[in-house]
Amino acid sequence: MNRFVIADSTVCIGCRTCEAACSETHRLHGLQSMPRLHVMRNEKESAPQLCHHCEDAPCGNVCPTGAISREKGYVRVDQARCIGCKSCMLACPFGAMQVQQVGNDVQALKCDLCAHRESGPACVEACPTHALSCVDLARLRTERLRNLA
Repeated sequence: MNRFVIADSTVCIGCRTCEAACSETHRLHGLQSMPRLHVMRNEKESAPQLCHHCEDAPCGNVCPTGAISREKGYVRVDQARCIGCKSCMLACPFGAMQVQQVGNDVQALKCDLCAHRESGPACVEACPTHALSCVDLARLRTERLRNLA
């Protein structure tokens, strides 16, 4: 079942603490420190834009090298196979993919649910207003049915 991070825009204050936590945890683990989420703001609301780790991930479906695949409950990018074609960016319905030049290499970056952390996504842990939570579809369905009853 796919897990992903959701944001409550009614609670998000746009402080970007989630971006900083994401960047720092990846840097500390020797990974590209570019944040894997971006806070989007308008006049009334703010919320981070995140990967939904789609069951049938459009980004993975269009990747010509098979660099994007599902592994251990999340959609991951194998940087060694990424050629930087940006097809994934165009295919993602959530705008959650980025392609960055890193030295002489190109990397496709997206949320990896902080797979390197036992405690889960750093953004969720760092959010001062608890606007972020890591959920899975089974939990969402159960909560929805409970609320309808």
